[in-house]
Amino acid sequence: MNETTASGGTEKVSAEPEKVAAETENTPAVPAPTNGAVPALEVRSVSKYFGSVNALEDVNLAVYPGQVTCVLGDNGAGKSTLIKILSGVYVPDRGEVLFEGEPVAFAGPREARAHGIATVFQDLATVPLMSVWRNFFLGNEPTRGRGPLQRMDIKSAQRIMREEMAKMGIDVRDPNQTVGTLSGGERQAVAIARAVYFGAKVLILDEPTSALGVRQSGIVLKYVIQAREMGRAVIFITHNPHHAYPVGDRFVLLKRGRMLGSYAKAETSIAELTSLMAGGAELEELSHELQRAVDPSVKEVAKELADEAHTPG
Repeated sequence: MNETTASGGTEKVSAEPEKVAAETENTPAVPAPTNGAVPALEVRSVSKYFGSVNALEDVNLAVYPGQVTCVLGDNGAGKSTLIKILSGVYVPDRGEVLFEGEPVAFAGPREARAHGIATVFQDLATVPLMSVWRNFFLGNEPTRGRGPLQRMDIKSAQRIMREEMAKMGIDVRDPNQTVGTLSGGERQAVAIARAVYFGAKVLILDEPTSALGVRQSGIVLKYVIQAREMGRAVIFITHNPHHAYPVGDRFVLLKRGRMLGSYAKAETSIAELTSLMAGGAELEELSHELQRAVDPSVKEVAKELADEAHTPG
């Protein structure tokens, strides 16, 4: 795979999700942890309510170092609520959160970050008008000197940023260029590299490919694999099983706040994940109802639904 160059947003890498899938096709999924392995982050029987709305109900999740756990679900499945519980924004109404085997009750996102839990949001990960190196540190820039003579060490900051971005496969030729000139995939790489450098043990990626094209999505998936190879526990939140399956080791499906199941990679396929998310049985039932309609155009829709319910993938 060629190297990506972050210079004026120009890409030199073409890493489509299909290509990533082909590269990982012959790589066996990481086996389920044996007895004695301690999850980096775990939730047990977690529930969260907002008035009469059950945002989450009895959800269990365990993520391990060096593995990618994909949380899949459509809109309203409870993915955002789960992220906010894991990152310390919400406190669960029931259940418990454990970090490295010990129960924790985060007082807020700052405390979660102090434990090594970093969340990369799709739209809030970078500041478009700031330079690449300033985005990398975001208030944590290295300094030199003491007291009133203390000042920002720009050269060290730029050097560190370049070194860390190089580990992600990106050559930043001009550290002063604004992040807004980078591609979507490169901006995600800046956020991921930043989290890893500042000691993230658990990396939560919130829909990192949802607003990206095929090529850019493939680039982000490559960085997900690299974070896993660095030994980080990665939680990949997505609604797209075609993006999740090539990089995931375990898949947790949510629907309307409840778990549909948790599967190791060897136990499922893209077709099965897609069917579970799309509600194959519901589509088939709807197609039978529409087949009884008289309008030919409605019958055509019914046929398409039936085909979708039975098509593997």
